[in-house]
Order: sequence, then structure tokens, then C-alpha cells
Amino acid sequence: MIEQLAQQAMAVPGEAWTTKELFVLPNEYIYWSIQIVMYPFMTGLVAGAFVLSSLYHVFGVQRLRDIARFSLVFSFALLPVAMMPLLLHLQQPLRGINVLMTPHFTSAISAFGIVFLTYGSIVASELWFVYRRHFVLTVRELAARKERSGFAGFRLLFFKILTLGAMDISPAALDKDHQACKIMAAIGIPVACFLHGYAGFIFGSVKANALWMTPLMPVIFICSAIVSGIALCILSYVVIQAIRRLRARREMTARPAGAGGAPAVEGLQEATRQEVMLVSNYLLYFMIAAISLEILDLIFRGYTQVKSWDILRQVIMERDFTKIFILQYGIGNLLPFVMMILPGRTVRRTAAASCLVLFGVFMMRWNVVIGGQAFSLSFAGFMDYHLPIIPHNIETFKEGLFGALLVIITPFVLFYFINKIMPAFLKEEAH
Repeated sequence: MIEQLAQQAMAVPGEAWTTKELFVLPNEYIYWSIQIVMYPFMTGLVAGAFVLSSLYHVFGVQRLRDIARFSLVFSFALLPVAMMPLLLHLQQPLRGINVLMTPHFTSAISAFGIVFLTYGSIVASELWFVYRRHFVLTVRELAARKERSGFAGFRLLFFKILTLGAMDISPAALDKDHQACKIMAAIGIPVACFLHGYAGFIFGSVKANALWMTPLMPVIFICSAIVSGIALCILSYVVIQAIRRLRARREMTARPAGAGGAPAVEGLQEATRQEVMLVSNYLLYFMIAAISLEILDLIFRGYTQVKSWDILRQVIMERDFTKIFILQYGIGNLLPFVMMILPGRTVRRTAAASCLVLFGVFMMRWNVVIGGQAFSLSFAGFMDYHLPIIPHNIETFKEGLFGALLVIITPFVLFYFINKIMPAFLKEEAH
């Protein structure tokens, strides 16, 4: 049985996890699987995290300074993972680099090369301006040591390269860095929105699919992207700050009385509460916009009742009713919205609501990608997608549960190493 599944997976992509009902054309399968669900989900996190960081750099919300720096670093860690689902989904992943090496606007996929390189350059440039002072101070500190180990020598060379020869950290130079950050962030906001909006454009421009063909699709994707990015930053920020407070308590316990060094636990907790409460307000605003657009699109489809509405109604109102109205709208939208508008909102409740918001956005991506392939082009049959749990070969690993988990874990691993170079909580470090 396992060998048969392996042969089927290698013979026709999608055949191993597709079941058919009623009249379905012989060559129809659910070709776009979990990795294509993860693709717009991860690119949305990138765009949303960058928009959150821009609230401080562009709009000058001073109380978001720390979480804005954290979200900018986190957005940079998410950036390489945006292409990872596509590479895992391709039958020839080594050809994926052609999108970046030969970008052009003859197709939406090819335009991704220009958009991705432009956005990556903007984020990298903004990070350099933010952390240039840190790079220079690190170089001076390492250079002042009389005895350096081999690793310290490597760090000195590495940070010298990062400074790009710009060693001036006078107030006038740092003010220019701040102005440059503001300009790069202002340019980056529309680019970040376009980065994810074009993913919705890809689905919305598929004329052969009745569920995807709507001009609202790019706008819906952009709003839900900002929602998911802000929710992930809130959840990650709360968890990391909790770990830092735990470490601070241990350091204060182990340190002799009167010795300084560790940040005050109460200060960390109060700063986290104020920032999370403020960011959660922005999350509510974007949630209202995203939910309104999705409901508007659904009402418009039901009111116009085009030729394909009969099959869409069966998919939306019957077959995928639980996934759409209970999991996506109920648990992923309505429940976290109520949790955040109730009085006495706490950090823990906001973190739990953010987790539910991420689930709701993921279900939205699932219902769009998988639900859009659930009905046959004949409008007389249906297909069901069964997520491969236990991988039997490389194909069911990439297109299964473990492939999706690999995509989810990767940005956190990258953030750990990037944080060693560009500390997300620089204000409370030694420098």
C-alpha cells in the first residue's frame, strides 16, 4: 500500500491526497496543497510585522519603540521563509532561483522576483540604519581588548564588515540614520502591502475558478496579512518577554544584594503590558477592516448569484460550513474580537486572542486555497483534501504536516541567530 501511494505521488502530483465524489474530470486533483496554504500565510506575516514596525518609524508612536524594533528584526527573520513553501512545492526546486535572477512583469509569479528583492533590500537597509551604532560600538569594544580569542577576532572582522566603513556615531550622524529609517519605512509600507497583495492577485486573476475570481481578493489578503503579522508579533513578544523576566529573576536571585546589572522585573512587565495593550488596539482596527471585506465579498456573491453560485453555495454553506463559519469566523474572528473588547483586558488574554487570530487567518488561507479546489470544473462533482500526516516519501513529507511544521519553525530559528547580531531588545543591553 505504501509503495502504491509513493508511485501515485510521483506519477501525478495531488493524487495521493485527493478523493473524488460524483462527476469529476479524470485529470482533476487538488494540486495546490498545504504548502500553497503556507505561502500566503507566511508572506502575510512578513508584511504585517513590517507594518507594525513602521508605526514607530513613520508615524512616530513613541510607546511602540521597543516592539517596533522587535517586529522589524522578526520581519527580517520571516523574509527568507516566504519563498520556502514554494520551493518545497516545486517539482524542480533548483529552478526557483530563476524567479529572482530573471524577474519580469509578464506574469504575477515572475513579478515576485522584483517585489521580493526590493522589499528585502528595504528591510536590510532599514535594519542597518537602526543598528549601525550597535555595530560601531561592538567594533570599538572588541578592538579595545588586548587579548582576543579566535572567535572574538572573527566577530571583530564580521562587525567591521557590517559597519561598511561608516564609523561616525555623532549625534548628527545618528539623526541622519533616524531620518533614513523613516524614509525607508515609508517606502516599505506600500512595497510590503504589494508583496502580499500580489498573492491575492494571483488567486483573484484565475478566471477559471469561481471562488477566486473577485477583485476584492488582493485587498482581503492585505488586510488579513496585517492582522496576522501584528498578532504573531504580539504573541512572540509576550512569550520572549516572559522568558526574559524569568531570566532576570534568576539573575537577581543569584546576584549579591546591592549589585546591579539585570533589568528590573517590574519594569519589563509594565513596559510589556503598555506596549501590548496599545498594539492590540491597532490589531482590533485591522480585524474590523478584514472581517468587513470578507463578509462584504460573501454577501456580494450571494446577492448577485452568478452562474457558479449554486456550486459555491454548496461548498460554502454545506460542505465547508464548519471550516468557514465555525473555525474561521467563529473561533478565529468573533471569539478573539470579543476577548479583546471586553473590559479588564490583560496581557495573557490578549496573547490568547492573538493565537486565535492566527488560527483564523490560517483557516482563511486554507478555505481559499483548498476550498477553491474543492469543486470540479464540471460543477457536478467535489474533491476532498486529506493532509498527509505520516510521510511515506519525500513528496508526502513536503506536502504534509511535517513540511508545514518545518516552515513554521524555521523563522524562529533564524530569529535566534539574527538576534545575536542585531539584538531585538537593544535598549536594555550593555550598549
